Parts: sequence; C-alpha cells; structure tokens
Amino acid sequence: MAKRIMVFLGVGIILLGLIFWSSPLFFLRLFFKEGSEISLNSGQNQILNKKNNLNNMVDYKKILMVVAYSNFRDEEYFEPKNIFESNGLIVETVSSKTGRAVSTDQNIIEISKTPADIDPDQYLGVVFVGGLGMTKELDNPSFKKLAKDFYSRNKLVAAICIASALLAKAGILKDKKATVWSSSMDQSAIQILKENGAIYEDESVVQDGNIITSNGPQSAKAFGEAIINYINKNY
Repeated sequence: MAKRIMVFLGVGIILLGLIFWSSPLFFLRLFFKEGSEISLNSGQNQILNKKNNLNNMVDYKKILMVVAYSNFRDEEYFEPKNIFESNGLIVETVSSKTGRAVSTDQNIIEISKTPADIDPDQYLGVVFVGGLGMTKELDNPSFKKLAKDFYSRNKLVAAICIASALLAKAGILKDKKATVWSSSMDQSAIQILKENGAIYEDESVVQDGNIITSNGPQSAKAFGEAIINYINKNY
C-alpha cells in the first residue's frame, strides 16, 4: 500500500511539474507570436507611410499658371508650359473666370478654376503670363492676392512680360531685382516697378530669391528653363 501511495505521489508531482513548466512556455510562445505580429504590422505601416509620402510628392508636383481671359500671349504661356510638362510637372491654369480663354493668336484653353479656388500649399509655385490682356488685369485684386499668398508661403512666384508689373503692384517686388516688358516708345512698366520699390534690371530673365521675372515672349524659353532650374534646386 505504501509503495502505491509513493507511486501516486511521484506521478502527481511529475504531472504538476509538467503543468507548471508548460504554462510559462505557452505564455512565452504567445508573447513572441504577438511580438512578431506587432513587428510585422509596424513594418507594413512603414511601407504604407512611405507609399503615401511618394503619392503626396507626385500630387505635389503641380505648378499654377495665370492668364488673362482674353489676349494672353501665346509664346509666354505655351513655351513654359511645354517645358514644365516635359520635366514631369502638372500644369493647372486659372483666369479671372471659368470658360474658354482665348490667346492673342486665337488659341483656346479651358479654364475650370479661378484664383478663389486655389490653395497655394498644393503647388510648387505660380506663373503669371503676360500679353495685351494682362495689361487690363494689373490691378485685379484676386490676381494680386494670389501672388501675395504664394510669396508669403515662400513659394516660387514668376511673371513674364507686363505681368511683372502686377507683382510690383502686389507689393512683393520691394527691394527685389526684377525685369519687365518695355519698348523704346513705352517705359511705363519699368516706372511701375520703380514706383513700387523694385530694382529694375534690363535683362531677359532675372531671379531674386523665389521671384523670377522675364521681359517678354522672346525670353519665354529661358524663362521656363529658369523656373525648372529653381524647382530642381529647391524641391
């Protein structure tokens, strides 16, 4: 009898030992399994975050162009636009109203947004296009506000031909080097720059910080290339 009792006690002790030994192992296995899942989920989240950041970068490669609703200069719009797009930028165009804007050479572009629809944080910069129509927009409050909004966010602000005078009237060329359209018979745009504190330079393209200006259609290609160079260096 005593031997049986001892055998039962021995078996019981062994079983208890197995139970207490296996329980920690179970919890350890559970812990490491959960830890692996957490690590895996963390890795997946990092990949998703990187993918989202890349998508944001793609979305962010947009540049805004501003034209007069009628009589914007063809070379000053289409030449820089082609340069922007060939370098992977998305170009959006706004005007004083939506509809079909018409160039000096009767080319038509569709306008779906006005300055009121624009969030500057969604663009690398803004480019104001010149032409006869822009001479009537130099005091357009929505155009001037757009220039100031981009400038205040340290975004690229560019203008070609007479549109440089709009930047001057917007108050962002004070103590800045800039150029503008002029002729031997008409120096009024140069006077607008000087009256608003700009430092006029008789050059085809002038850059001062985040502001790039050009003097007319003959410089449209160099103007577009200067903008691309600025973007490549700063973004």
